[in-house]
Amino acid sequence: MKSSSENLSSGIGVFAAVVDTGTFAAASELLDMSPPGVSRAIARLEKRLKIRLFNRTTRSVSLTDEGRRFYEQVMPHLHGMEEAAAAAAGNAASVRGKLRINLDPVMSRAMLGPQLDAFMDAHPELELEFIARDHLGDLIADGFDLAFRFGEPRSSSLVARKLLDTPVVTVAAPAYLKRHGRPADPQALSEPRHRCLEFRNPETGRPYAWEFHRKRKQLVVPTNGRLIVNEPSALLSACLAGFGIAQMLLLVAEPLIREGKLINLFPDWSDERFPLYAYHPSRHHVPAKTRAFLDFVAGLTSHP
Repeated sequence: MKSSSENLSSGIGVFAAVVDTGTFAAASELLDMSPPGVSRAIARLEKRLKIRLFNRTTRSVSLTDEGRRFYEQVMPHLHGMEEAAAAAAGNAASVRGKLRINLDPVMSRAMLGPQLDAFMDAHPELELEFIARDHLGDLIADGFDLAFRFGEPRSSSLVARKLLDTPVVTVAAPAYLKRHGRPADPQALSEPRHRCLEFRNPETGRPYAWEFHRKRKQLVVPTNGRLIVNEPSALLSACLAGFGIAQMLLLVAEPLIREGKLINLFPDWSDERFPLYAYHPSRHHVPAKTRAFLDFVAGLTSHP
């Protein structure tokens, strides 16, 4: 007969499998258990903990608030136990398994280029899944190991690690300037002859304000743009096509400015900074695969 501690340990393993796979049936296949066996293991764990871990329907399961808190508290320790076991087998530095990453759409274009191929070659047992989203969402419930977002972090239980600050620049294509002229200063963007491309803030649903920073001086210029987009590639494509003036991160615009495809209109007004943060569930017992990818991105962002 199993001891109480053994029952608890096996129940936690089943719990983790259900969270990772999303359903009891998938967890049963992963663990080579019967679906009723998985259900009984979860029921025993819930009885022992005196909390309900999952909301169950005929089609899906999702973590309850108590289940999510339990996952956040327990899973880092479980990962730590797994890595300790690997260390005992002489495999502590192994980077393997699947890493699910919630990416800011801007980052997916700007950072994950040719260098990613070298990273994958260095870790042949690692599988990456990138999901581009314009919001952070619930990292635990959505099954993500890592997330990268531009902007200041909001209060949460997640660990937030700042990777960089990138300037915000105001740019236009040469074709646009040939037709409409180059604005002499930021205030000129309010003139009817200029077309400004607006980018929707996913947090507020409204376009970002057009701000200009130079040392301690700040301007907010009303633009009244007629085209609003919510996807960085659409903003960039419209700007490159000469449709209008755009504000974007220098991280994205810099190579295009070097190639002459975009013009930095106000280089003296580029002191506004936008931060990039990495998020993960816990600072304790961070899995080797997570540490490896964090170090990879930190290396990219330290040499933009």
